[in-house]
Formats: sequence, C-alpha cells, structure tokens
Amino acid sequence: MPSLFEHAGGEQALHRLEQVFYDSVLADPLLQPLFGAGRPEHVDHLTAFTAESFGGPDRFSRELGFAHLIEVHRGLRITEEQRQRFVELYERALDAAGMPTDAPFREAVRGHVEFGTHVARQNSHATSDAELHPLREVPRWTWAGDDAPP
Repeated sequence: MPSLFEHAGGEQALHRLEQVFYDSVLADPLLQPLFGAGRPEHVDHLTAFTAESFGGPDRFSRELGFAHLIEVHRGLRITEEQRQRFVELYERALDAAGMPTDAPFREAVRGHVEFGTHVARQNSHATSDAELHPLREVPRWTWAGDDAPP
C-alpha cells in the first residue's frame, strides 16, 4: 500500500493542492481575516507539513519545527464556523487541484484536516501552555494498509 504522500502524487501535486487551497482561503471573507494579506512562504510551509504528515520527507520538522505551528495559531481565536469552512475549502481544493478521487484517500485526507483543524482551534484559544493540545510533533497520517513507521 502506498503512503498518502505517494498516492497523492508527491511533493509537486501537494504543492498544487496547497496553492489552490491557499488562494481560496485568501478570497474567503470568513477565513481571510485569519490569514491577512497572505505570506508568500505559507504555501511552501503548508506543502511541507502535508507532505511530512502523509509519509513524505520530514522537511517541515527539520526546517520549521512543530513549535512554529503552535505559535502561528496562538491568539487567532478560530471559531467553529471558521474551522468548518477551512475543511470545506480544503475538500473543494482537492477537486480543483485534480487530486485522487477514490473514497479511501478522500476519507483519510478529511480525517487529517478535521483533526488538524481541531488542534489548531484549541491552540488558537490557549492562554497558557497547559491549554494547548498535547500534540508536539507532525503526526504521521496513515490509511488502511499503510502502517509504515515514520
């Protein structure tokens, strides 16, 4: 069974996905306030995180580290409506970017995004380290048949 990274088409395909997604976020009136005017490096950071989560290279951990992810979400006070819109736009981006359409892949990606947005929302409301989600490293997201170690 290939990793999600391999099945998605690797780094280039994930970069295309994250670019489509990021463009949609910046154009969305509900989510744009969380992202401001946008940052050119954000798509690369999203790509590195998703690639690593899906079983690809560990570039996000080596170059940025999970603490970076915690810090960029702190204080954003993400609402449940914004969290749900994020998931909705990500699912739309999968189609727009031409990602695989098979149900196992889409279910795994949805689970990944649902989990990640819950973590981000919790961290965005934390007023102390004790209130942060306990996750402190990029999770290795797998799917049926892919139980390879990170």
